Amino acid sequence: MLLQVSNISKSYGIDVILSNISLQVLERERVGLVGVNGAGKSTLLKIIAGELSYDSGAIHKAKETRIGYLAQNSGLQSERTIIEEMRAVFAHLLDAEQELRDLEQQIADPELHNQPKRYEEVLERYAKRSDWFREQGGFEINTRINSVLHGMGFGSFSHDTVVSTLSGGQKTRLALARILLQSPDLLMLDEPTNYLDIPTLTWLEGYLRGYSGAILVVSHDRYFLDALATTIIEIERHVAKRYTGNYSRYIDLKAAEYESEIKQYEKQQDEIAKMEQFIQRNIVRASTTKRAQSRRKALERMDVLDKPLGDLKRASFSFQIERQTGKDVLDVADLSVKFEPSSEKTLFRNVSFQISRGEMIALIGPNGIGKSTLLKVLVDQRKPTAGTVRWGSNVKLGYYDQEQTGLNPANTVLEEVWSEYPHMEEARIRTVLGSFLFSGEDVKKRISSLSGGEKARVSLAKLMLLQANVLILDEPTNHLDLFSKEVLESALLDYDGTLLFISHDRYFLNKMAERIVELTPNGTEHFLGNYDEMLEKKSLLEEVRNEAAAKQAAIASKQPAAEATSSYESDKQAKRDERAKLRKLEQTEQTISKLEEQIAELEVQLTDPAVFNDYMRIQEIQAQIDAHRASLTAAYEEWEQLSE
Repeated sequence: MLLQVSNISKSYGIDVILSNISLQVLERERVGLVGVNGAGKSTLLKIIAGELSYDSGAIHKAKETRIGYLAQNSGLQSERTIIEEMRAVFAHLLDAEQELRDLEQQIADPELHNQPKRYEEVLERYAKRSDWFREQGGFEINTRINSVLHGMGFGSFSHDTVVSTLSGGQKTRLALARILLQSPDLLMLDEPTNYLDIPTLTWLEGYLRGYSGAILVVSHDRYFLDALATTIIEIERHVAKRYTGNYSRYIDLKAAEYESEIKQYEKQQDEIAKMEQFIQRNIVRASTTKRAQSRRKALERMDVLDKPLGDLKRASFSFQIERQTGKDVLDVADLSVKFEPSSEKTLFRNVSFQISRGEMIALIGPNGIGKSTLLKVLVDQRKPTAGTVRWGSNVKLGYYDQEQTGLNPANTVLEEVWSEYPHMEEARIRTVLGSFLFSGEDVKKRISSLSGGEKARVSLAKLMLLQANVLILDEPTNHLDLFSKEVLESALLDYDGTLLFISHDRYFLNKMAERIVELTPNGTEHFLGNYDEMLEKKSLLEEVRNEAAAKQAAIASKQPAAEATSSYESDKQAKRDERAKLRKLEQTEQTISKLEEQIAELEVQLTDPAVFNDYMRIQEIQAQIDAHRASLTAAYEEWEQLSE
């Protein structure tokens, strides 16, 4: 067992956060920690990581167990470069590598040969350090760093980029990359999927599935939990309960468990009612009073079941519209936007698409491509560089901004909503806020003091009251817990208007999207269906392209080469160049692997007793090692150029 948490309790004053929480994490186990916002998940991780005290209980782990903890939205703060931060993870290996270089210089020194005892000591030290260096993955440092940086979306970044110049989201991704390279025995991640686009999410899932240690993760991404978790631990009403399987399995088990408990409770209540009726009818009759007294004693001894509590109170809302739009809702034609009005660099260009009444359309694309900017253009918060945006008749827009910039930090929750709808009675506003889980004194909280999930619910409350017939939503599921997401999905599925949304939540995309518009730097690609259906179509399209390329290559091999005379031929040449680049990249990776193996073999030879007294042979081996290292450096540089 890697970690044992026993009866941990934590309170802030009279507010109980955790009560007698117990859980265990086994080696290589993948545990998903779930619960509503405010359940205490992040608090528990901080306690396990030693960043927060607890009132009672105990935490047991082996002395040698290394725990790595990444808090929610904890960006890497540093004045060093990206590569310096990543290489700092391997400081112990880099020190060992420097020691090996120093030992090699000593071994090659002719004067040491005149000191046989000292010479053997150096060789023995070199042999031991070389073996340790190899076992610890010393020869794979650069490959691991490049692989993780590329997977986390830093493949196009210069390694010399200073960390402090990155955005908040980029710093968070870099912090995640750093902790992955550290490879602790227990990796604890709090909402690691925030700020990740879909390609990065997919890479992270694959990486974590193959991770050698155990994982304890808090996430509100159901797709991610289904792909990764083998165990779910739910924190509800301050206590923890363990379920075997992924998130979908947990939902099924919990529903079946509640159904079984409610049946047992109802069965016992029926039995109690019958016993009480028998006692009342027979207690006063002399002929049956003994039996009635016996039943009364049995009833007193009975272990009465508590009524199952069922689900916690959830937000409850729906989106209504005042009137329908016309059939044609939106026409976007040849839209282009620059990074800055004075900049020559274009964020995206040639964006065109149409939306009809009642459609549910997802806008997807990698981080930084301009999805949120495009939505701001549509709602007239930013001017395009070129192109047109034409809205249809009777359109009433409702816009949800993932940054929550429309909220006034100085307002209370009640003031924030009431200031937007001053004609409404206070009782009506309070009723609406109650359906979004703001009741009693909660409505007097300042916006500035709210959590991300609470701010999201305030924004959704304002949006619901607007009764817009077209909703433009930018990452609406961010900050919402798993249960609030389900409520939002239900509300949107029942919505009679038109929906355009951005999301990196693949479960949400699969459930909501009827059509997907993928934004690229040079325009858009369109796919009917949801996210999984889009992936299937892309896969089929890639197969068709590969087959066509193979046929073209076969034809070309049978015909004399001709000079390209058209744009079509230029395109074909560009594709051939790209394939050649990929082949060259594979060859370079093979060269790197081969050189690393050769260096390792040569270093083993230096530890061979037969070479101890052969000065010329040592010089030859050292020269070969130096030559291979120079080639390895050149190969790494070529790999980086080809990867750009």
